[in-house]
Amino acid sequence: MARMELRLPQRRERPPLVEIGRRIAFAIAIVLVSAVMVMADHEAYEDSDGSTVGWLDAIYYATVSLSTTGYGDIVPVTPQARFFTIVILTPLRILFLIVLIGTTITALSERSRKEYRISRWKARVRNHIIICGFGTKGRAAARTLITDGFEPNRIVVIDPGGERVAAAQAMGLVAIQANAEQSETLKEARVDRARAVLITVHDDNSAVMIALTVRKLNKTVYIAASVREEENVDLLKQSGARSVITAQEAAGRLVGLAARKPSVAAVAEDLISYGIGLDLKQRPITEAEIGKSVRDVTEVVVAVVRGSREEAIPANHAGELRRGDQLVYIQFPDHLSQT
Repeated sequence: MARMELRLPQRRERPPLVEIGRRIAFAIAIVLVSAVMVMADHEAYEDSDGSTVGWLDAIYYATVSLSTTGYGDIVPVTPQARFFTIVILTPLRILFLIVLIGTTITALSERSRKEYRISRWKARVRNHIIICGFGTKGRAAARTLITDGFEPNRIVVIDPGGERVAAAQAMGLVAIQANAEQSETLKEARVDRARAVLITVHDDNSAVMIALTVRKLNKTVYIAASVREEENVDLLKQSGARSVITAQEAAGRLVGLAARKPSVAAVAEDLISYGIGLDLKQRPITEAEIGKSVRDVTEVVVAVVRGSREEAIPANHAGELRRGDQLVYIQFPDHLSQT
């Protein structure tokens, strides 16, 4: 089995060639600055063959001095030149060496920073959402969560595909390239602290296995799953899923509805297209609303969520609102709500 690796959202960094180019340019600049300083007082330097120190000699002297080679064929002969070597050239030599070995230092420090970030994330993460499978359905689920205000770095994607994991990182999500059916994978994603697990894999059998494994590791986490076949809905619910969406059946019903009642189908499509037009929202009732009817609420309520099992009751059957109830209502676009 391939090595599992948790990947945090990517930070924006310079391309490697750009970073190498910057280091080379900086090193050349240090050499040129040193050569200019040598030429400014070139009479204070003596060549072993007795010739005058020129520009080429100054660049040569700066290069061998900065690289700590020091052949000794060009040497400072005055106190001022030696003072310059001690006070100016030595710090530049240290800076030059730092630039040269900076790539190795950066690689080591980056690995340490990465390990520190991962351990810090594992220690602090709470109430996050895990998405198993990052195909079309998984990406749509992630976009919906982000649109609804959920922080991207609190969404963990599990998928065995490298391209899908990279796509999740590009969205600012935490990603694990591995099989979500494995207990170790879900433990790495801290399923024990998760708020919800969304199963959006392509294969129904895999969805069942993931649900069983999740429920084994966390008895109370909310599990929502998408399946291809209607016959697998009960199996997913028996495996621990609280909500099961039949993707193909839902799409088929919507298309069939569009043939007979296009306006109704348009409204239904609008409601499931989050962030565009009409949206379904959920909120707890206020103290002032306890004992009142849904007709007394300002929003257009379609259902009331009641009890620990969060069972949705149609609005016209909910009766008086009770403490702890939550309202599922339709949120209209701003330009409609103001009219």
